[in-house]
Amino acid sequence: MTNAVQRPTSAAAQPANSRSRVITASLIGTTIEFYDFYAYATAAVLVFPALFFPTGNDTTALLASFATFGAAMVARPIGAVVFGHFGDKFGRKATLVASLLTMGIATFLIGVLPTFQNIGWFAAFLLLILRLAQGFALGGEWSGAALVATENAPAGKRALYGTFPQLGAPIGFIIANGLFLIINFSMPGENGAPSEAFLAWGWRIPFLFSAVMVIIGLWVRLKLVESASFEKAQATGAIKRFPLGEAFRRYWKQLILGTFIMLATYVLFYLLTSFMLSYGTKAPVAPEGYDAATSGPWVPGLGFTYVEFVLMQIVGVVFFGIFTILAGPIADRVGRRKLLIGVTIGIIVFGTLFPLFLQPQGAATGTLMVIFLILGFALMGSTFGPMGALLPELFPTHVRYTGSAVAYNVSSILGAALAPLVAVVLWAWGGGNPWLVGLYLSAAGVLTLVALILSRETKDVDYDATEH
Repeated sequence: MTNAVQRPTSAAAQPANSRSRVITASLIGTTIEFYDFYAYATAAVLVFPALFFPTGNDTTALLASFATFGAAMVARPIGAVVFGHFGDKFGRKATLVASLLTMGIATFLIGVLPTFQNIGWFAAFLLLILRLAQGFALGGEWSGAALVATENAPAGKRALYGTFPQLGAPIGFIIANGLFLIINFSMPGENGAPSEAFLAWGWRIPFLFSAVMVIIGLWVRLKLVESASFEKAQATGAIKRFPLGEAFRRYWKQLILGTFIMLATYVLFYLLTSFMLSYGTKAPVAPEGYDAATSGPWVPGLGFTYVEFVLMQIVGVVFFGIFTILAGPIADRVGRRKLLIGVTIGIIVFGTLFPLFLQPQGAATGTLMVIFLILGFALMGSTFGPMGALLPELFPTHVRYTGSAVAYNVSSILGAALAPLVAVVLWAWGGGNPWLVGLYLSAAGVLTLVALILSRETKDVDYDATEH
């Protein structure tokens, strides 16, 4: 891959969409998509083990619930291939509308699913199918939103504009978990556990509410017009019949590097959200009457209530959003690669600090957890923010949707799909001590660091070029 100096073109000088339309369309779509994803992630910890996977063993039920959560990551590369093909061949707009609609329908249907009590294990099968549909949709969403933002960005501000779709992650998290908190407050259970009303129907509300958000998102995205970069590629005959084949044949190195550049970001995020929710809310001692012979050894956690821990997570996610925005201008000034190398080293060090922050330490446990989450989410924003520009910049216009989508979503299998499952196993192996989970994060950081060292800076690449 060679880098050409970004030069002004008539296409770049006259964006196809206004700044407000670009910001709104790239932000609202990813906010809705991530909201749907996080609603599932919260339910996977809070209610799905009991409602869809009643195995009689807490750890086994949680693993089964996380397995369906991870299944969506397997579907994401398929969605990346399908949506990437149509996005590179026919345009970004229709693809973005289709991905949002697919995610919205799947999420709404989860909200009306019968549970194990009604139809047995067939309920878990239907949940898996809808979860796969969510993953398929998200596989096409992120890259399309990133392209809408960066292909319409003014010269020298691609990383800043690339942070707009990235902000959908923290905003979607706050909305989804905030709604779960409101519902939980409205129908409280005993000792912080979900109430019967919450388990019966309250958990369904966030999934049904997604329909309202999808309608708003569709209205915004239908107003988009195609980016100038894509129209230029069409006009010059650069569009390929089979973009995926072109991406794998000519840009396989970029695909591999992009996949591993994203790895530490995925592992960090899903440890901070899905796994930490499990670890933070698990009781430090087994409840009275717990039978280790039939249910397996008790794996202790920190014993926070669901409400306490989600509030701490939301505090951390605020820093996620702040550092996502801050990372954009910094990446535009110093370069994506230099910034990410520094942040990735920080992630590696952060992984070694898990035992320091995550062991029970009396009254200080809550304070240490908040500090841990703030540090983790600040690193998350710093690494996630520049990805909206870096991954698309690895590829020329005619395979940009496909290339960035495949790299982003194949990494989700290696990182997001495996992270909660691996973390639960390592947590059990450590007897409740999360030091092995921290080493797992550090190992992922080392792989990302190697990929960054082997890559080249993309800050000044010509974004209208049809060859890299």
